[in-house]
This record gives sequence, structure tokens and C-alpha cells, in this order.
Amino acid sequence: MENRLPAGFGGLILAAGLSSRMGQFKPLLPLRGRTVLENTVDSMLDAGVEEPVVVLGYRAAELEVLVKSRYGNGRVRLAYNRRYAETDMLASIREGLAALPSCRAFFLLPGDMPLVTGKTFRLLGQAMPEGNGSIVFPLVNGRRAHPPLIGSAFIGPICRYGGTDGLRGFWRTQQEHILDVPAEDPGCCQDLDTPQQYQSCLARLSK
Repeated sequence: MENRLPAGFGGLILAAGLSSRMGQFKPLLPLRGRTVLENTVDSMLDAGVEEPVVVLGYRAAELEVLVKSRYGNGRVRLAYNRRYAETDMLASIREGLAALPSCRAFFLLPGDMPLVTGKTFRLLGQAMPEGNGSIVFPLVNGRRAHPPLIGSAFIGPICRYGGTDGLRGFWRTQQEHILDVPAEDPGCCQDLDTPQQYQSCLARLSK
């Protein structure tokens, strides 16, 4: 298996939220000698994702300094959800899509999911049918997980979607285009919403 994705795959990383359930600012929490956000960005870059877009909102100035100092100009793009306190994840996705470079398909990953492996990114990329009209989900223990790989044909429909239940509602309108691919990657389910989840993540990494 190739160690990196072929050309043509982009990515969105969502880091605009308030971290209210954590009680601390999740993107800057330490993990493996870096921050949580750096781990998430690195997972995409190391897999071969081209110019991933990080969507910022709460404490955007701090994260902008972190991203620019670590990655310089050109490797990572930034987008901003200025209304992060009053909007949902779909609003952040739309801001990120406006900054996304031209690509065949893009991965969508919350910024608090730092342990997705390169193998998973490559698995999804290999499973993506020709063209840009499919959505590929990793299936972990029978359940859809992150990150989906979304064909660029869905950028317009996502931006125009006005139904209920945000992105989940949008997925329900696109079932005929979704492909589920079994993946053995606990990182696809390891988000860091609470202090308990963060401590569990640290304990797992220490083993």
C-alpha cells in the first residue's frame, strides 16, 4: 500500500467551537508533545492531504498564531466562522468550503479527533469511486465514523442545504451516494469532548 494519498484530495478540520464540555480549550491541550490541533493537522498532512483548511472561531487569534508558526504559509489554509457562538458545525463547514482548494474530494474531520491513522485516510482514498460524486465513510464496529471523504460534487449541495438536523440531515438526503468501508481504527471514534475522554486518550497512548 502507498504511504501517501494520490493527488487530488483536500481536507477540512473544524476547530471553531467553544470547548464547553471539556472545560479547557481543546485545540491547545497537550498530546504527544504537541497540541491536539497539531496532531489532527499532522494526521492529514502526513497522509498526503493537500492544503487542508482549518476553520477557526473561538480564540481564533491564538490558533492562527499556532498554525502559522508551525506550518508557515501554503501548507495549511485558514478559514473563520465569526459567528461560532450562535451557529452549528454546518456553518463552519460552509466557511471552510469557501476556502478549500480545488480538489476531487475532501476529508471532513473535527479538530478534536487527533488519532486517525494514515492508513485510514489511504483506505478511504482507495475506496473512493472514480469521479467526484460519492461519499465514503469509515465503518468502525458497524457504525459510521469520521472522517468521511466527500466528493467535490457535494460542495454546492452542502452549502445550499436548508433542511433540519444539520449535516446529519444532509447525509440522509444522500444515502444512494454513500459508500461504507470497514476500518479498524479506534482513532475514528476517539473525540475529546470531555475531560474523561481526554484522560482516556492519554492513557491509551501511554500503553
